[in-house]
Amino acid sequence: KPVNDDQRRARSFPAQPPVIPHQIDNYQLDLRFNKCMDCHGRSRTQESQAPMVSVTHYQDRDGNIRQEISPRRYFCTECHVQQTDAAPLVPSTFQDMNQIGRN
Repeated sequence: KPVNDDQRRARSFPAQPPVIPHQIDNYQLDLRFNKCMDCHGRSRTQESQAPMVSVTHYQDRDGNIRQEISPRRYFCTECHVQQTDAAPLVPSTFQDMNQIGRN
Protein backbone atom coordinates (compact mmCIF):
# COMPACT_ATOMS: atom_id res chain seq x y z
CA LYS A 1 0.00 0.00 0.00
CA PRO A 2 1.45 3.43 -0.91
CA VAL A 3 2.58 5.74 1.86
CA ASN A 4 0.82 9.08 1.49
CA ASP A 5 2.26 11.30 4.23
CA ASP A 6 4.38 13.75 2.16
CA GLN A 7 7.32 13.25 4.57
CA ARG A 8 10.79 13.34 3.03
CA ARG A 9 12.77 10.18 3.71
CA ALA A 10 16.48 10.04 4.50
CA ARG A 11 18.61 8.71 1.67
CA SER A 12 20.84 5.71 2.22
CA PHE A 13 23.61 6.83 -0.15
CA PRO A 14 24.58 10.21 -1.67
CA ALA A 15 23.27 9.74 -5.23
CA GLN A 16 20.06 7.93 -4.26
CA PRO A 17 17.03 9.48 -5.95
CA PRO A 18 14.43 10.53 -3.36
CA VAL A 19 11.39 8.28 -2.99
CA ILE A 20 7.94 9.64 -3.80
CA PRO A 21 6.14 10.11 -0.43
CA HIS A 22 2.64 10.38 -1.85
CA GLN A 23 0.26 8.49 -4.10
CA ILE A 24 0.79 8.81 -7.83
CA ASP A 25 -2.05 6.59 -9.02
CA ASN A 26 -3.55 7.90 -12.25
CA TYR A 27 -0.79 10.50 -12.74
CA GLN A 28 -0.36 11.19 -16.42
CA LEU A 29 3.30 10.70 -17.28
CA ASP A 30 3.75 10.28 -21.00
CA LEU A 31 5.17 12.12 -24.02
CA ARG A 32 2.33 14.63 -23.92
CA PHE A 33 2.23 15.55 -20.23
CA ASN A 34 4.13 15.13 -16.95
CA LYS A 35 1.80 15.50 -13.96
CA CYS A 36 4.74 15.60 -11.53
CA MET A 37 5.81 18.96 -12.91
CA ASP A 38 2.48 20.51 -11.84
CA CYS A 39 3.95 20.69 -8.34
CA HIS A 40 7.70 20.05 -8.72
CA GLY A 41 8.44 22.30 -11.71
CA ARG A 42 10.49 25.45 -11.06
CA SER A 43 7.55 27.80 -11.60
CA ARG A 44 5.15 25.80 -9.37
CA THR A 45 7.00 25.11 -6.13
CA GLN A 46 6.12 28.41 -4.45
CA GLU A 47 2.43 27.63 -4.83
CA SER A 48 2.60 23.88 -4.17
CA GLN A 49 5.29 23.93 -1.44
CA ALA A 50 6.73 20.80 -3.08
CA PRO A 51 10.49 20.48 -3.49
CA MET A 52 11.74 21.59 -6.88
CA VAL A 53 13.40 18.98 -9.06
CA SER A 54 17.16 19.27 -9.07
CA VAL A 55 18.82 21.67 -11.49
CA THR A 56 20.50 18.58 -12.97
CA HIS A 57 17.09 17.66 -14.41
CA TYR A 58 17.26 20.79 -16.57
CA GLN A 59 20.72 20.04 -18.00
CA ASP A 60 21.31 18.45 -21.36
CA ARG A 61 24.03 15.84 -21.86
CA ASP A 62 26.60 18.60 -22.45
CA GLY A 63 25.77 20.33 -19.13
CA ASN A 64 23.88 23.24 -20.72
CA ILE A 65 20.90 24.50 -18.71
CA ARG A 66 17.60 24.28 -20.57
CA GLN A 67 14.32 26.15 -19.96
CA GLU A 68 12.36 22.89 -19.79
CA ILE A 69 13.16 19.61 -18.10
CA SER A 70 15.65 17.53 -20.05
CA PRO A 71 14.24 14.67 -22.12
CA ARG A 72 16.76 12.43 -20.31
CA ARG A 73 15.06 13.22 -16.98
CA TYR A 74 11.45 13.60 -18.12
CA PHE A 75 10.09 10.22 -16.96
CA CYS A 76 10.35 10.60 -13.19
CA THR A 77 9.45 7.01 -12.30
CA GLU A 78 12.49 5.65 -14.10
CA CYS A 79 14.50 6.68 -11.02
CA HIS A 80 12.02 7.72 -8.35
CA VAL A 81 9.78 5.09 -6.76
CA GLN A 82 6.71 5.45 -4.62
CA GLN A 83 7.27 4.74 -0.92
CA THR A 84 5.20 1.79 0.26
CA ASP A 85 4.62 0.04 3.57
CA ALA A 86 5.54 -3.34 2.07
CA ALA A 87 7.71 -5.75 4.01
CA PRO A 88 11.03 -6.63 2.33
CA LEU A 89 10.72 -9.54 -0.10
CA VAL A 90 14.18 -10.89 0.72
CA PRO A 91 16.55 -10.36 3.65
CA SER A 92 19.06 -7.55 3.21
CA THR A 93 22.43 -6.82 4.77
CA PHE A 94 22.54 -3.32 3.26
CA GLN A 95 24.13 -0.69 5.51
CA ASP A 96 23.74 3.00 4.86
CA MET A 97 26.84 5.18 4.60
CA ASN A 98 26.65 6.25 8.26
CA GLN A 99 26.64 2.64 9.49
CA ILE A 100 29.61 1.65 7.32
CA GLY A 101 31.84 4.27 8.93
CA ARG A 102 31.05 2.94 12.42
CA ASN A 103 32.02 -0.69 11.72
